[in-house]
Amino acid sequence: MVNSQENQEKTKRKSRSRSAAPKREKWNERVIQISRVTKVCKGGKKLSFRAVVVVGNEAGKVGVGVGKADDVINAITKGITDARKHIIDVPLTKTNSIPHLTIGYFGACQALVKPAGEGTGVIAGSSIRTVLELAGIKNILAKQIGPNNILNSARATICALQSLKTPALVAKERDLPLEKFYS
Repeated sequence: MVNSQENQEKTKRKSRSRSAAPKREKWNERVIQISRVTKVCKGGKKLSFRAVVVVGNEAGKVGVGVGKADDVINAITKGITDARKHIIDVPLTKTNSIPHLTIGYFGACQALVKPAGEGTGVIAGSSIRTVLELAGIKNILAKQIGPNNILNSARATICALQSLKTPALVAKERDLPLEKFYS
């Protein structure tokens, strides 16, 4: 009888502690590219794989990562951990767009990202579309300028999203009232 009461108390404590724990964010992961990489060594050729992965919560946080391993699954896992280390915050407007036009540069690639009106959708190609969708942006126009390198265009998009500023932040930096930006 005593054991059953103790067990009931323990289960009550466990259920309380579970409900008090904060809910974890839901992260989506997409593999953009998997490529075979061959390295010539003394004993012959060594085959490995490289995976480019994008991770985002579709609520303003996104990251791009790369993983290399001897098999595909380990390469993807390493890419996911690398992407989670490099997550950025993206300022979104009420219409799930971005505050202003910007261009991101990475290597020779350029990514032009432009806000769009309600109902436009994500108009972008290549890996830029994946990065924008996982960031939670719904209305946007984007253009890849330069070479067709998937990793560099994804990182150029990240650079473009990092350079975004909200009107409140700009007003604070310039010591001006926020109303001045909306008139």
